[in-house]
Amino acid sequence: MQQAQREKTAKVKFATQADPVVLQTLKSIAASEGRQIQALVDEALRDYIERKTGNTPRRHVMDAFRNSMEQYDSLYRELAK
Repeated sequence: MQQAQREKTAKVKFATQADPVVLQTLKSIAASEGRQIQALVDEALRDYIERKTGNTPRRHVMDAFRNSMEQYDSLYRELAK
């Protein structure tokens, strides 16, 4: 739901510069994932803000936690007894 709300929000253009190697790598990643560079930059900026503000756990940490819970649910239940 939160992701859907983000996508409906109007975007604001801004200009910046990047190291050519970084930009080429970003383009390659975007192409391999079938995504636009804008989406990758937006994701990277959100991750950076989350890391700097410390308001929420980083997405990859929560993804790993959820995967662990799904994979080892029965083990965790046994250990909790």
